[in-house]
Amino acid sequence: MTFEDLQIHPSILKALKDQNYKEPTSIQAKAIPLLLQRQDVLGSAQTGTGKTAAFAIPIIQHLSNEQHLQKGKKRVMALIVTPTRELAIQIGDSFSAYGKYTGVKNIVIFGGVNQRSQTDALKRGADILVATPGRLLDLMDQGYISLADVKYFVLDEADRMLDMGFINDIKKILVKLPKQRQSLFFSATMPKNIVDLSQKILQNPKKVAVSPVSSTAETIQQYLYMTNRQDKSKLLQHILKNPEIEQVLLFSRTKHGADRIVRNLRKQQISSAAIHGDKSQNQRQKALKELKAGRIRVLVATDVASRGIDIDKLRHVINYDIPNESETYVHRIGRCGRAGEEGISISLCEPEENAFIKDIEKLTKQKIEIVSDNPFPQTDKPMTDAEKKEWEREKQKRKQEFFANRNKKKAGPKKGPRRNKRR
Repeated sequence: MTFEDLQIHPSILKALKDQNYKEPTSIQAKAIPLLLQRQDVLGSAQTGTGKTAAFAIPIIQHLSNEQHLQKGKKRVMALIVTPTRELAIQIGDSFSAYGKYTGVKNIVIFGGVNQRSQTDALKRGADILVATPGRLLDLMDQGYISLADVKYFVLDEADRMLDMGFINDIKKILVKLPKQRQSLFFSATMPKNIVDLSQKILQNPKKVAVSPVSSTAETIQQYLYMTNRQDKSKLLQHILKNPEIEQVLLFSRTKHGADRIVRNLRKQQISSAAIHGDKSQNQRQKALKELKAGRIRVLVATDVASRGIDIDKLRHVINYDIPNESETYVHRIGRCGRAGEEGISISLCEPEENAFIKDIEKLTKQKIEIVSDNPFPQTDKPMTDAEKKEWEREKQKRKQEFFANRNKKKAGPKKGPRRNKRR
């Protein structure tokens, strides 16, 4: 099947050709015809399957055909709500790329930055608004945004939206939307709370399910290094001696862990940067641009910050920490091997994470290949429950001592009581 077979407008086909899109992915082939027929769609698709194009192309086509109906300043006719600013920016870039020959315009708004440039853009008008929930509601309350003209609504990454506590914001947005609209609902997983939410948004939806979250892309080769906790940093440096690893997205479980990994890599003259919730939007975007431009080799990310990262031709993903949720592993490695490209996933597993690997293999029904040529093999055994409790107590004790010492330094030396001088 080709994009021409999907009855897509020639101006959009020209833009897809510029992007070197040759044939639709599975979800695109299934969803685009339904959306062009103005059906509501409930879509289930893992990251990296071409989901954004599946909803962006039909929306651009509808709006392109309806442009003559808009008189005066452009009004928001399509709303896409997504959980993170990185994902919002990526979706906005996709709309710009696919609609470059149509005259259809989009605006992206998100929190964490000054709103002035966003409100200025809103005053000029646009057909499509891509937004994170908090900033959207904020600018609606200030009177900058009206949803009265929205004919196309997309809730993207719904499972992550609920995980991040946006359910009340979503409900507030839904109340402001016209009842007569086409709605699209995309989620990588479909637990009961997601299904319940979809029923409030969609009317007689067509279901499209492609590559459930329990599966990993066939184009991704998965490798596993069994090692010890204290050897992970040295093992990572050993792996990065391979010149074929030109750029890599590396996952850390925590923000502090991400910063520590970057410090250690820079000591070894390995260019790197971290993105996580404590970084400003400008810092995160700068780090991502530097990776794409080849100015840094390793981008270290936490899971929430990484959602929406879309790097063309990214070949390598490294799991420095194994996630305790198997679905998170599938999402992580889906950052490489996108759109049919080949990818390589490398995971560093310490003893306490052995059980997580078993859960991942059970979910994906795949054995991850263990690398035998490993200079830092796993020799430690997983802690017993009693050892874990003792370790947690010791960790908490060290944490309390650290903060106590820091507070003492801030307070400075104690001064003695002031004496009254008598004459």
